[in-house]
Amino acid sequence: MLPMAPDMELVASQAASALAGFVGMSPDRVDEVRMAVVEACINAFEHSHAAERKVDITFRVRGIDRPESLEITVHDNGVGFAPGEVEDPHIEEKLRGDRKRGWGLKIIQGLMDEVRIQSGSRGTTVIMSKSR
Repeated sequence: MLPMAPDMELVASQAASALAGFVGMSPDRVDEVRMAVVEACINAFEHSHAAERKVDITFRVRGIDRPESLEITVHDNGVGFAPGEVEDPHIEEKLRGDRKRGWGLKIIQGLMDEVRIQSGSRGTTVIMSKSR
């Protein structure tokens, strides 16, 4: 578990980068994994309202004979949200508006091969995976 402290998302992204390299991902794919982990951690830190102020991150290397993919799970014990009700951001509105934020989930989905979000009253879990 990582405490929700300044720059903890960077600690998680360093571990993700090392494992993505171990799996055999290209430098570009390693960077994509790193950025997705940063976004998932920042979302948990800023939006979960978790009383314990911690995020649980699990890394799994998948493959029978050799590493084929990396699965990363980011879980918080916060208030949860309805993933199906999150509107995709519209670039034109964001550029004109005062609030430029709100891109996290879209960025994660664009960077990873697969993203699943489970959320409810016991928190939110983001499960993301990327193949080599």
